[in-house]
Parts: sequence; structure tokens; C-alpha cells
Amino acid sequence: MDKKEFLLHSIIKAYIKHLEPIGSSQLKSMYDISYSPATIRGYFKKLGDEGYLAQEHISSGRTPTIEALKEYWAKRLNLKLENIDKRALEYFAKEVGVSVFIKKERNDVLEAIENIKDKNMLLIFSDIVITVKFSSALFRFMSDMIGLTLNDILKISKEVGAHDVYESLIMQIQNKDYEIFNYKNFLTLVSEYDYDEETIKDFLKGTLLDAMTDGLYFESIFPTEYMGVCHYCKVDGEEVKMLVVGQLAKDYEYFYKNINL
Repeated sequence: MDKKEFLLHSIIKAYIKHLEPIGSSQLKSMYDISYSPATIRGYFKKLGDEGYLAQEHISSGRTPTIEALKEYWAKRLNLKLENIDKRALEYFAKEVGVSVFIKKERNDVLEAIENIKDKNMLLIFSDIVITVKFSSALFRFMSDMIGLTLNDILKISKEVGAHDVYESLIMQIQNKDYEIFNYKNFLTLVSEYDYDEETIKDFLKGTLLDAMTDGLYFESIFPTEYMGVCHYCKVDGEEVKMLVVGQLAKDYEYFYKNINL
């Protein structure tokens, strides 16, 4: 890491910790940096010209820009999570100020379908049984699904508009396999940025998480100063998909350090 990158990472760490503009002398004392304040200010000027630092007025300290924070986390959050402690997850989500959505990875396979007197159908999976209203067209449609996984059927039923099947499966998963930690922080996000009803439902039902893979997500889904981090991992030994959502200036390194066993 060269001097410029080192100083940028240092000021980002300081800003995340204090959430206020950081001056050259302050940064030098915080991290016992050997460079002089004048040298640090020179690099601050270069970083500002490159769009990584902002300064409200000439006598104030600097703050990292949105772009600087995004690049910082992109380099640091390529994590290998082993097994997460669920109680620690709940505690540190609140302490750090992020929301966490976790969904168990299900491998249930549709094994059979039973018609109950032309009124209801039982969709018999390897681990669960779902009841939906009978129709001959739906019965034929679902018969073609035997042997597919629950996740595949969720995707197909949504795409073709088989709403009864889709909603019943989602309800089953929500009740047993989907949890949200620090819900209060999510409500703040929703109220401040005026998410529409459909997007809120996608969060609360887990359908947004279904469409994600490992990695970082920025403006395509979240407001400019927020991000989401999606992982495949284990929580208390169970395979899950996990989404961590919060402002870019939250201390994600501290969060992951404390939840990862």
C-alpha cells in the first residue's frame, strides 16, 4: 500500500469511528503516523482532486466521499464467513446499526401431489406439506413440477402467476426459515427513502434476498449512502443466505469480527 492509499484508508477508519471531518494533525496523532501534517495535507489535496475526499470549507477537516467508502468496503469485505453466532448477530446488528436478513437454504423436493375432494391440494415436499386451493389446471401444472426443489418452484410459480402456490410457499418459509434482526433500523431506511410497497414486501418476504448472490450491492437497490452485503454462510450451524444492510459509514469490520466464530 503506498502513502496515498494508506492515508485514505486511515482517514476512512477515523471517519467511521468518529463520524466527523478529520484534520491532518488529528489523523497523525490518532494513528501515530510518521508523516508531517503538511505532507498529509498534500496527499489530502490529491485525494480530494481525485474525488475520494471532500472538504466543506478551507479550514475544515476532510470526509471520505461515497465513492471512497464503496471502494474501501469492496476491498475489505471479501470475507470467508465460517459459522456465525446467532445471539451475537442480534446483539451487534443493534450496536453497529445495521439490519440483517437471514434465510435458511432449503433443499426440499416436491415428491407428490394429492387432490382432496377437488377442494384442496396437498403439495408434499420432502420436509414440509403445503395446502392450496384445488383447480384442475393448477393440479396439472404442479404435477409437472414433481422432482423440482422448493426454490425452483418458488421462482417458476412467481414467473407464471401461480399466486396461490407462491404465497403459500412464501408464508411457510417466512414462518419457519426467515428472520430479520434490527428491524428498527430497516424501518428507518424505509421511512427516510420512501420505498414503495412492493419493494418493502420484497424485503419482508425474503424475495429480494432470493435474487441475490454473494457480493456487495449499492445504488441499484439501496440509497446512495447505503449498501448491502450478501453471504452464503452458517448461522448456529445451519446453512443460510444472509443480507447485511446499512449505511456505508458503519463499522462493518467490527461487526463481522464479533459475529464470526
